[in-house]
Amino acid sequence: MSPRRVPVSRRDRPAKPPLSRAGAVAVAVRIMQEEGLERVTMRRLASELDTGPASLYVYVQNMAELHGAILDELLADVHRPDPAGKSWRGTLIGLLTDYTRVLLGQPSLARSVLALRPSGPNYVHLVDTLLGLLHAGGVPVAQAAWGVDLLLQHATATAAEQGVRSEAVDAQDEQDAFVEALHDAGDDDCPNIARARDELFSGTGEQRLSWMFDVLITGISAVAVPAA
Repeated sequence: MSPRRVPVSRRDRPAKPPLSRAGAVAVAVRIMQEEGLERVTMRRLASELDTGPASLYVYVQNMAELHGAILDELLADVHRPDPAGKSWRGTLIGLLTDYTRVLLGQPSLARSVLALRPSGPNYVHLVDTLLGLLHAGGVPVAQAAWGVDLLLQHATATAAEQGVRSEAVDAQDEQDAFVEALHDAGDDDCPNIARARDELFSGTGEQRLSWMFDVLITGISAVAVPAA
């Protein structure tokens, strides 16, 4: 006869940590950094937190909101401008570059952010800081307001595009074929390519990123928004 199993009281079991939005987001960030954003699902998150998926919807309504919260968590590490540091333009370019680097490290998140409107406190603070830097540069309020949307959109799209290229198996072959096609283009057939041939692929990624932001900032500063 087998010995009788001794029941274990619920009070003797270790208590589960209380659920919270911050705790759920922290676990989601960890899963993303270790395994990729595709592995961050409500079911997986619930399993990690020892709860049911339905319980998580109290804290995040859907995956889009969760992705926005993940981005906001990552933005906590973005460099904050030093008032005694660079010029307003250099500081602005540096901040936008830091934001882009965050998303370059998580290309799947960059693609998701393109289709949603983040609203976390760190993202809101980022928008406020960008507006403040444009104001310091004398950019009219309306142009600054429209310009922030343009700057963040380009930064996010750049990170998403680079992420797609880095993940594509044939990306390097396609790039090599494109470079070869431009080099082989005849001077008579494509005179404009011939004129710019040596510059088409010049510069580093960092230089091109800074130049892109510089061009956008110059345009935002110079072009007024259309009248209502």
